Amino acid sequence: MRQTGRQSRRPERRTPPTATELAKVHERTLADAAARELVLPETGGPGGPGRLEPRPEIGDSWARLRRLGLDPDTGAATVLLGPAELEQRRRTSGLDYVMPVLRETLLAPVGQAPLILAIADADGHVLWQEGERGLRRSADRIGFVTGARWIEESVGTNGIGVALRAQRPMHVHSAEHYLRSHHTWTCVAAPVHDPATGRLVGAVNLSGPARNVRPYLLQLTATAARLAETELRAHRLEALNQLRTLAAPLLARVGGPALVVDAAGWTAASAGLPPPSRLRIPSEGWAPAAVHWVPGLGECVLEPLADGWLVRPVRRARDGEPDGPGTVSAERAEGARLRLDLRRPDRAELSVRGTADSWSHPVSPRHAELLLLLATTREGSTAAQLAEALFGDAGRTVTVRAELSRLRRYLGGLLAHRPYRFADSVLVTVEGPEDPLDLLPASTAPAVRRLRAELAAGLVRLPDAAGAVPPPRRAAENGAPGATGVPGEPGSGTAGVQPPASRAANWASVGPQSRSASAETSA
Repeated sequence: MRQTGRQSRRPERRTPPTATELAKVHERTLADAAARELVLPETGGPGGPGRLEPRPEIGDSWARLRRLGLDPDTGAATVLLGPAELEQRRRTSGLDYVMPVLRETLLAPVGQAPLILAIADADGHVLWQEGERGLRRSADRIGFVTGARWIEESVGTNGIGVALRAQRPMHVHSAEHYLRSHHTWTCVAAPVHDPATGRLVGAVNLSGPARNVRPYLLQLTATAARLAETELRAHRLEALNQLRTLAAPLLARVGGPALVVDAAGWTAASAGLPPPSRLRIPSEGWAPAAVHWVPGLGECVLEPLADGWLVRPVRRARDGEPDGPGTVSAERAEGARLRLDLRRPDRAELSVRGTADSWSHPVSPRHAELLLLLATTREGSTAAQLAEALFGDAGRTVTVRAELSRLRRYLGGLLAHRPYRFADSVLVTVEGPEDPLDLLPASTAPAVRRLRAELAAGLVRLPDAAGAVPPPRRAAENGAPGATGVPGEPGSGTAGVQPPASRAANWASVGPQSRSASAETSA
């Protein structure tokens, strides 16, 4: 019976692609990209409906490695750590405390299954590698050995490298690996963070033959990583309790308010003031016997104490400061300079220099995303617009408002609202990595992915030290190699579009596009 006025709908795929299908995707994607760069994320790929494409994280990794010139047949030369450096990295990573529980969690449940357990540090060096003997001999042939640095720049897309960049559990199966020599393997990996600082300390990885796909391995690896973080937290609490025992008699002799914090800023004991759970320690650290501006407390004298600090606030209360002690008031925000440093893929840092105060400290990945969007949309955004830019869902305004409220605790008068934006008097600078595809590589926010592609195509630039976005550098001329294929870019068949040098036009050319909407009605 023929249907009229209705189009048939292709059923959604419910099974994961096979190794053969992934191999076809791998070859087709690399062949297509050999003539042009991958198109912008939101414009879609060249295929039609139903065409199998690489996952966004895998596709982004392949595009970045192509830009680096990594050969999918050979990779790059791998340099192994020497025995002394290997032992030193094992100790400083802190992961030696958790190796027993990881062995018990990951190797015991799978029994005699052919699997390799590998533990890498934050730089991708394989610190431990254990598992079935025959499979380890196969791993030796591709350089997957103790001491090797298993990062994408050397060995292409792989579980450890992708998990460290994305900072979330990842599965790289068969031909999702960039190097063809790795297509017979499947890898699952999950990052491990230091619970005290939030700093990435390494990754847990399970690897095995691609023919033996076990869906539960990704969840098992993620659970093991969380268990490792629990062990690290217990070790940190034990050290904090020891510092608390040392601090109690000292605080009893100190005149005036004071508190003792550990090296990560967590409060061990306090006297004469409500104890904050944690102080923000600047990236460059504190100098002893000097006055520092501490967000939340104001001006403080700091003295080293065992593995921590004795902190004594000396800042006098000032009238007319509605933001509370330790925050940036509207008056002090005048002429402030804010610098967002995104040069390191694994560590975003925020620095503020004002007329009376200056401080810097790392920020979380979510706050880095928000600060980047605010810096590249100076006219401001509503909560709905930021939710759309971060999650692709304009309805997630509650999450956005909660994160902005946390930012306002230490940004104070630097951050305005209705709509959300930086104060007009604040000079904002964003320092990005050399490769635009390394800009917040862990982020999957639609606006950030679009910004990465536009930066790589030379369509926009990040805010510079002058407070404006300079005109972009042309990526190619007249169809020469390096043409992006992006509409409006030289070599794409249309006239090159160069954002004008005016401040307003350039701010509007980056980040999420503003929409006609009423001003934000609530903070």
